Amino acid sequence: MINQIRASVEAEFAQVNALIIEQLHSDVDMVENVGQYIVDAGGKRLRPLLALLAAASLGEVTDKHIKFAAVIEFIHTATLLHDDVVDISTLRRGRPTANAEFGNAPSVLVGDFLYTRAFQLMVQLDDMRVLKLMADVTNLIAEGEVMQLVRAGDPNTSREQYFDVITRKTAILFAAACEGAAMLNGESDETLKTMHDIGLNLGIAFQLIDDVLDYEGDPETTGKNVGDDLNEGKPTLPLIHAMQQASSADAELIADALRTKSAEHLAEIIELAAKTGGIAETRSAAEACCDLVNEALATLAPSAAKTSLETLATFSLSRES
Repeated sequence: MINQIRASVEAEFAQVNALIIEQLHSDVDMVENVGQYIVDAGGKRLRPLLALLAAASLGEVTDKHIKFAAVIEFIHTATLLHDDVVDISTLRRGRPTANAEFGNAPSVLVGDFLYTRAFQLMVQLDDMRVLKLMADVTNLIAEGEVMQLVRAGDPNTSREQYFDVITRKTAILFAAACEGAAMLNGESDETLKTMHDIGLNLGIAFQLIDDVLDYEGDPETTGKNVGDDLNEGKPTLPLIHAMQQASSADAELIADALRTKSAEHLAEIIELAAKTGGIAETRSAAEACCDLVNEALATLAPSAAKTSLETLATFSLSRES
């Protein structure tokens, strides 16, 4: 389905990939090596694709949009490099993480390189509004990462606190991809708000399904280990809901697993997340977000890119990786 979604901006997407490879060039071998390793890992490049589709749905994709899409991908990749170090992750997209392959220090430092490369590209856009948007967004992402770190191992995390974390950590970059593309098109404040909302709700839905897949996904398909979130003590919505609905003994089993960051009772906890409706509730919340995406998309003029965005909303719910 992702190829179908990409079809309306295929040529522009190829230009973004080429620019990413070009901008990864460095005289420092370690930067080249880690950077190339990340590029070779593939991935859907969903966020830069979203920027291109947003631009195309509002008119046309320009050279500035190509650069902006690369900015979005560099910021996202930098967060992944840092995330994997913080989470001590060993597997992503079906192969060893960069920190597992090269070590923590190179991963952190190359992540810094990608952040700074993103801002070098943003300066070339010569648009102060976009620069301010991305400076604010990058700061919010960093806050989200710290909030997630603070919440790790805390079974008392509320539903509201969970949504605050995933909004900052994940959804805000989706929102920026859409809003920034609209800014570069010179759209009105009303349209900027519409595009922001489309990206934000799509990003929340995407993270919600990610949190479902952590408990019922196939590692061969997701490229990640089942139960990673539990091992990291992350109180995601499937478990927050399960603890609210389960018996006191079962709720304590989940709470203790979060506190000790242990997947020892993973099979039992997966069963509890399903039995108490935690998985279903999380999918339902994702569906509600996608309903909001489609409501906002209904205000846009018909186009191939708009259709692709509608398909992307459907894909975010049905994806298996």
